[in-house]
Amino acid sequence: MVRDFVEKFAKLLANYPEDVRVELNQVNESYSEITIYANRADAGKIIGKEGKMIGAIKTVISGCKAKDGVSYKVNVQPVE
Repeated sequence: MVRDFVEKFAKLLANYPEDVRVELNQVNESYSEITIYANRADAGKIIGKEGKMIGAIKTVISGCKAKDGVSYKVNVQPVE
């Protein structure tokens, strides 16, 4: 559910949505990492000015923590 939301949201922001890929790695029962792989030109758009866009994504995801008890860390990685 969280992975799908992040992927769809990142694709809406990207100029090259076909290059966007999201991976969810569960570290343990209460902690997971979400990595967004995007075209180098789109990585900055996903992060946003002063990190406001990625901050908004993290805020929405923090609402999921209340439901399922899992904390999420979000990373953006540029790819060629």
